[in-house]
Amino acid sequence: MKRVLMSRGANTLVNVCAAVQPEEQVLVVTEAEMLPIAEAVSAAVYAVGAEPTIAVITPRQADGQEPPANVAAAMRASNVFFAAVRTSITHTRAVREAVEAGSRGLMLTQFSQDMMIGGGIEADFGAQAPICRRVAQAMAGASEIRLTNPHGTNLTLSARGRRGNALTCLVQPGEFSPVPTIEANVSPLEGTAEGVIVANASIPYIGIGVLEEPVTVKVAKGMITSITGGQQAAKLAADLKAKNDPLVYNIAELGVGLNPKCKFIGFMLEDEGVLGSVHIGIGTNITLGGNLKAACHYDLIMTEPTIIADGQLVLDKGQLTPNILKV
Repeated sequence: MKRVLMSRGANTLVNVCAAVQPEEQVLVVTEAEMLPIAEAVSAAVYAVGAEPTIAVITPRQADGQEPPANVAAAMRASNVFFAAVRTSITHTRAVREAVEAGSRGLMLTQFSQDMMIGGGIEADFGAQAPICRRVAQAMAGASEIRLTNPHGTNLTLSARGRRGNALTCLVQPGEFSPVPTIEANVSPLEGTAEGVIVANASIPYIGIGVLEEPVTVKVAKGMITSITGGQQAAKLAADLKAKNDPLVYNIAELGVGLNPKCKFIGFMLEDEGVLGSVHIGIGTNITLGGNLKAACHYDLIMTEPTIIADGQLVLDKGQLTPNILKV
C-alpha cells in the first residue's frame, strides 16, 4: 500500500518540480536502502514518456564525498537527475558540473517513504517561489548581513559579490534544488563571518537530529573556533575533528527555510525547510557560490531568527517582513 501512496509524491517530483518531458533522459542516483523511492520516481518518469535509468551506488563514507566517476559522467549527460541517497552528494563537483552542462537536478537526501506521502512534499511550490526569490535577492551581494535570535545568536558576515540562491524545488536547465526544503541562501565571503551561532532546533546529520539542548558555536575570521553544549555538541565537535580537514570549520552558508508544510523531524530536507527557520551551513560551499571544497557540509538550524541585510529587515524573529511578502 505504501508504494501506491508514494506515487503522489513521485508525481509531484517528476511533473511539478522537475517538469520532466517525453523522451528526456532521466538518471536516478540511489543507494540500495533507498531503492523503493528511486523506483517510485522512475515509474513516474516512465509514465510521462521519458526514459529513466537507476544507478545504485555504494553509500558514500561521508556527506559531500563525490559519487563514482561513471555516475558523475551520467549526471552530466542527463537531461534530469534525481539523487535519492542517504549520504548527501549535494555539495559535490559532480552536481556542480552536471548543472553547468545543462542538466537539472533534484536532491532527495535522507528522503523517507513517509516524506513521499506527506509533509513538505505537499507544499504549493509555485506559490512560495516568488517569496523565495525575494529573500535570495535581499541577501545577494549584501556588504553586511547580521543574524540574531533570542537564544544567543549574534553573527555578522559579508556576501559582497556573492549570488543569492533561490531553491524553490522547481528546477530549470542549469539548476538544482533540494526537495522538499524551500530555501533562499547565500554563501558568505570566506573569512568574513564573526560572532556566535546558537543552534536550538536541529543538526540533521551524523545521527544528531532534533536538538535536546542548544549547541553554541563561536566564529572568528569565517571559521569555527569552538563548539560547546551537551552530548550532541560533543558529537558534532568530535566528528569535525575526525575529518582532519580545517575547511570543515568554514562558515559556508546562510539559509532561510520557506516551506510552510515542513516540520522538525530530524531529517535534513524537512528540517532545513521549516518556514521562518535559519540554518548556518559549515564546510563546503562550492555549489552555493563559494570557493571551498571541504570533507563535509553540515547545517546548524535555529528558530526565531532575525536577519538584517545592508539595513533591510528580511526576517523578524522568524516572521517574513511585508517588503518580502509584498503585502
